Amino acid sequence: MTLHRYHLSSVLTAALLAVASLTGSAQAGQGPTVIELTQTGCQFLESENGIDHGFKTTSKEDCEAINTMNGEQRIFRVTNKNVPYMLGFYLRGAGVFNYATLPSVSGGGLTTGKTQDYAIELKPGSYVYSCPLNPTPDYRLEVSAG
Repeated sequence: MTLHRYHLSSVLTAALLAVASLTGSAQAGQGPTVIELTQTGCQFLESENGIDHGFKTTSKEDCEAINTMNGEQRIFRVTNKNVPYMLGFYLRGAGVFNYATLPSVSGGGLTTGKTQDYAIELKPGSYVYSCPLNPTPDYRLEVSAG
């Protein structure tokens, strides 16, 4: 299986940055929220905690090989940034079939300022993730086989 890190990370980062922005100064009706992402070879820096792994690439195929070697297990690191009540995280298959057949991970206990890691080995398919304790939209995540 090939899990394209850049696809997985961009979706997760965009959603987390959007949530963080909305809990800050952005108010409904004041225009769109701008989400800034920085790409280097085969990665988004924001999704790697600002660490540039220095991957050497001259083509898309290089990145596919690099990200395949980085393994299938992913860790979703979720932080409660300034929400004054306990939060959680829930990643599961999208739709009835995927919900029944794809792996899921969930947990709670994210008090203000706390960070929690959620490890999961993703399989190809459509997923959604959200926080049921801080009702968020279901953010989509697509994992493709290589």
